[in-house]
Amino acid sequence: MSVATFDILLASLRSGLTFQDTTMRRSISPEERLLLTLRFLATGNSFASLHYEYLLGISTISGIVCNTCQLIWQRLREAVMPTPTADDWLRIADGFYQSSQFPNCIGALDGKHIRVKKPPHSGSQYFNFRQCFSIVLLALVDSNYRFIIVDIGAYGSTAAVHIFCSSRMGERFRANQLALPEPRRLPGSSASAAPFVIVADEGFALSPHVMRAFPRRDLDDRKRIFNYRLSRARRYVECAFGILSNKWRVFMSSLQMSPQNATLVIQACVILHNFTRIHDVPSEPEVAPFPTTTSVGLDHNPQGRPGSAGLAVRELFADYFISPEGALSWQLNSICGTWR
Repeated sequence: MSVATFDILLASLRSGLTFQDTTMRRSISPEERLLLTLRFLATGNSFASLHYEYLLGISTISGIVCNTCQLIWQRLREAVMPTPTADDWLRIADGFYQSSQFPNCIGALDGKHIRVKKPPHSGSQYFNFRQCFSIVLLALVDSNYRFIIVDIGAYGSTAAVHIFCSSRMGERFRANQLALPEPRRLPGSSASAAPFVIVADEGFALSPHVMRAFPRRDLDDRKRIFNYRLSRARRYVECAFGILSNKWRVFMSSLQMSPQNATLVIQACVILHNFTRIHDVPSEPEVAPFPTTTSVGLDHNPQGRPGSAGLAVRELFADYFISPEGALSWQLNSICGTWR
């Protein structure tokens, strides 16, 4: 984080970090409170280690870190991770088309297990398939590696598909409360309009707005090309998690705190990730959106089994990726030797 970015962050939080001096002692300054919190998040040092660095009590450090993390989430969430509007979704989709050539994509979805100390009397609720205790950060990411929507705090033992379905994010997708744009034709295509979709891995269920790869059996070139094109768009969420962990190295080891306080730390790191991506990373050139046309979209309430609409959308994208309008010159060479 640059000095200029730190000054902007401090100005945004100063009023919430300022406390009154008393006749008994002077309050800890906003600068020191913020520096202490950023030091903990950026290094992952224990509170005992920070006790010797800052000459403050361990309980005092714990309180400062938790209060500052909560303040970062409350003060900056609307500024750096606002609820997307229809125009925002279109801008995100244009970004994915420009960078990964996957049209009508409004985000890459995945979950990250954040290791925590085993909470008392929790049984196996937090015990995940990696043989450690964790809570889950479920995130939707754009092509600039920024978090669009997050859901934090699910048990590590819960499958990704169940976390998404029971999360506020999943509920709003199903209830169509996220102001998604109307379906539009894929660039250069004369086929039916395609809905806007998010891309995910095999841990999520296929639906009209969630695309996952074809199963790795009986794959022909058409399916391999779809899987390749989908993976090019999905890699952004993996990269975003990597950037998050490498910048905020508190995630390199297990969080020695309660799940409630761990959730505050994760929330703060997500906000700070977006904040530094906005203020420290040079802005990228404007992405020119491709023209849209109005046509009759796919049936969003089809008769038959529930997955039929999702299958139809995936087939539509798969056909487009091998058509002259949607094919990439290098895609056949890229899939040679994969999943054979």
